[in-house]
Amino acid sequence: MIENTYDELKVGDKSFIEKTITETDVYMYAGITGDLSWLHVNEKRAQKGHFKTRIVHGMLLAGFISNVIGNYLPGAGTIYQSQTLNFLKPCFMNDTIRAQVEIIEKLGKGRIKLKTACLNQNDEVILDGEAIVIPPRTKTTD
Repeated sequence: MIENTYDELKVGDKSFIEKTITETDVYMYAGITGDLSWLHVNEKRAQKGHFKTRIVHGMLLAGFISNVIGNYLPGAGTIYQSQTLNFLKPCFMNDTIRAQVEIIEKLGKGRIKLKTACLNQNDEVILDGEAIVIPPRTKTTD
């Protein structure tokens, strides 16, 4: 886990993670959130729907952005203040997702604006948005 302070961060800093989304991931997310929509968990019903197959929960993808923010950039101790999300394309089972963040502005008062996105294995942006976060002012010690 990385811990960057506000003063260490600069516009243009970037980080990302990659993850292949499995059926198990989708069922675990459905179970913990209670979002059991047929869009995500019922293949037979989903085949009759708009996408002709099940899709991954959009908010599951948003969680990967949170992973990058909380573990890498800015990192440990960062407080999430806000997040906008635009769901542009569906994510399907076994897609490999790259969740990425980039610092686009230091807002003052210890706040940072991030460009956020999830891309699939074809480099198609499937989710984008912006986040405002508050990284730590000083490093913590254990």
